[in-house]
Amino acid sequence: MGAGTATLAAMGDVHNATPGPFRFGVQASTATSRAEWVDLARRVEANGYSTLTMPDHFSDQLAPVPALMVAADATHSLRVGALVCDNDYKHPLVLAKELATMDVLSDGRVEIGIGAGWQRTDYDESGIRYDPPGVRVDRFAEGLAVMKGVLSGEPFSFSGDHYTIAGHTGRPRPVQQPHPPFLIGGGGKRVLGIAAREADIVGINPTLTEGEIGPAALASTSAVAVDEKVAVVRQAAGERIHAIELSIRAFIVTITDHQDQQAEAIAKMMGTTTDDVLGSPFALLGTPAQIADDLCRRRERWGFSYILVGQADVEPFAPVVADLVGK
Repeated sequence: MGAGTATLAAMGDVHNATPGPFRFGVQASTATSRAEWVDLARRVEANGYSTLTMPDHFSDQLAPVPALMVAADATHSLRVGALVCDNDYKHPLVLAKELATMDVLSDGRVEIGIGAGWQRTDYDESGIRYDPPGVRVDRFAEGLAVMKGVLSGEPFSFSGDHYTIAGHTGRPRPVQQPHPPFLIGGGGKRVLGIAAREADIVGINPTLTEGEIGPAALASTSAVAVDEKVAVVRQAAGERIHAIELSIRAFIVTITDHQDQQAEAIAKMMGTTTDDVLGSPFALLGTPAQIADDLCRRRERWGFSYILVGQADVEPFAPVVADLVGK
């Protein structure tokens, strides 16, 4: 979480948009049985969280599409979605059909998280070619266009460098029209620009061009780095910034009466400063009241109103959800 130095140009119009009310999600990945997974989904819903999301990797996790459909089927209002599907792992027409089906079968509770792919080990283990970032982003941009065209339910054709669609009419049509909300997360300028122009929800991520969580990724989680990322989104979005929900996944969540001591311990472990840890929107430390205050300040600074925490945080973080949800 290196500090870095922001220029006024990089800061941009950080305070321009009017953020929406708070909502919260839980990022989960695995369970040992259906009963355990269903119990998790129901606890997420019962504690006031809006959404259950899942990563899309080839590591030890459940596959997102079937697992999220089970979660939706076991709950009443819980929204479900990947955070995020890798465009390279599944043809976008196929993924669009699967997600439209999920939207129908969940009565319109799907969010579509989609990204260009980044985790090198997934590609190495699967044999999927790990193209340079520019190629993966080009393919992702085409995949996004294909998904939107398929989800429209109208006759659709597309001819690009990576995908060709010939007179396809997507069925079933999703319940949510014109399509379920798209969430695009990014850490680099180009993907953030695409997200700003195309997504309903924009997630601010660390910079992951190295293909792993390393020093560069950690350095890009500082408050100053996030200022720069949000400024890119606001500039690229223009007037539509007011229709965008800004989200962030908190990777460090610690409910504690000893905020400073916890921050100091984390700073030593990560080779950074206590101020950097406490200032990063990717970390939430303190009592529920302290965290609620921090989230309100961060919403004012950056616009983050959709906050996601981890699978282990469902009950510990619930008092913060109860305090802030819908406000």
